[in-house]
Amino acid sequence: MQVAVVLYDGVTALDAVGPYEVLRAMPGTEIRMVAHAPGPVMTDSGVLTLGASHSYADTPAPDVVLVPGSSRGTQAAMNDQELTGWLVSVHNTTRWTTSVCTGSLILGAAGLLQGLPATTHWLAQDLLPLVGAVPSPSSRIVHSGRIATAAGVSAGIDLALWLAGELCGREVAESIQLGIEYDPQPPFDAGHPSKASAAVVAATRAAMTASA
Repeated sequence: MQVAVVLYDGVTALDAVGPYEVLRAMPGTEIRMVAHAPGPVMTDSGVLTLGASHSYADTPAPDVVLVPGSSRGTQAAMNDQELTGWLVSVHNTTRWTTSVCTGSLILGAAGLLQGLPATTHWLAQDLLPLVGAVPSPSSRIVHSGRIATAAGVSAGIDLALWLAGELCGREVAESIQLGIEYDPQPPFDAGHPSKASAAVVAATRAAMTASA
C-alpha cells in the first residue's frame, strides 16, 4: 500500500509528521512525501524543513493521500494547479483522500468537497463553504465516501489512527497507538474553542491572524 503525504512551501510540520509516524507503521506500507520535486520543503516556521522523497509525477496512483494544512501557505497551495490537478487525478483511484487542518481547503480548491461535510482548523471553518463544503466545526474527524478530513494540527494523529483501523483493522491500529505511546493527558483542557475561555480564544485568534 502506498501512502502519499503532500508537502508544499509553508506546510505545518505536525500536520504531516504526526500522521506520518502512524501511517508508516502500517504493515506493507510505502510512505512517500510528495511535492513538485524531491528535496527540502520549508515549513511555516521558516526554520524547519521536511524532505520530499518523490514528485507528484513520480506518484500517479497512491492508495492514500494526505494533505496537511498551513498557517501561511494554504492559499498558494490552493492556487497551485499542478497540485490540485494531481489531487483530482489520483482521487480517481485512491482508497482514501484525506486532509489535516486547512488541507481541506486545498481539497476543496481541487473541487473534491462539493456538497460534502468537512472540517478544518477552528479559525478556518467559515472558509469551507467558499470551496463547496459543509462545515462540521464540532467534529475532530469527518468522513464522507472516500474523503476524510481532520480538524487542526494535532487532529492529524487521530485521523491517521482512524485510517489505520479502517485499512488494517483495530488491533493493528491499537498496536501502532501503543508503539508511539499516544496517550494524551494534557495539563490543560483548552484544545477546542468550545472549551477554552473567551480570553484565550480572543488572544489565540489575534496571534494566529497576525502571523498568517
